[in-house]
Amino acid sequence: MGPVTAEESKTADFWFDPLCPWAWMTSRWMLEVERVRPVRVRWHVMSLAVLNEGRDLPAEYRSFLDTAWGPVRVCIAAAVQHGDGVLGPLYTALGTRFHNRALPRDRATIEDALEEAGLPRALAGAADTEEYDDVLRASHKQGITLVGEDVGTPVIAVPGPDGEQVAFFGPVVTPAPRGEAAGRLWDGALLVAATPGFYEIKRTRTADPSFD
Repeated sequence: MGPVTAEESKTADFWFDPLCPWAWMTSRWMLEVERVRPVRVRWHVMSLAVLNEGRDLPAEYRSFLDTAWGPVRVCIAAAVQHGDGVLGPLYTALGTRFHNRALPRDRATIEDALEEAGLPRALAGAADTEEYDDVLRASHKQGITLVGEDVGTPVIAVPGPDGEQVAFFGPVVTPAPRGEAAGRLWDGALLVAATPGFYEIKRTRTADPSFD
């Protein structure tokens, strides 16, 4: 297909938590969608730690959530200080390290991701402060309010056929479809999400995320 003009392009707002492997898979699919459909992704932060506050959770998942505050706080601090446009490159740098390379979710890994994204390494210090938590919670609320509290990350929102916003959780998919397969999944997701009264398609997961 030829170049996409601003007039033809549709914005897809995408809320992510950088620690969620399934959101990472969906985000890599969305980058493929940008290549084959007139879509541009606008990145936002949401938080699995915020979403699960006060819930009775298994100890293993609670331990995971305890590590989820740092990276998402760094993302929101970067957006506040340097603009929302840095979130895409930073998410890619963090996600590649956390998921594809299985590196520790520690300060050194976060600092290296910040440097790759062209951001100051000192931003990693935001992982240990609540300074930007109000902004984080507001961003999270903006996304989760569109779909309800019984889902997770990612959340995607696009303008619907009648101009009103259409939002949905997912899709949860592995591996991330490539090329025209990514475009067909996008077409289908928009079709069902824009159908009045449609809520869910689901089947049991039989595979872990494939990052290849």
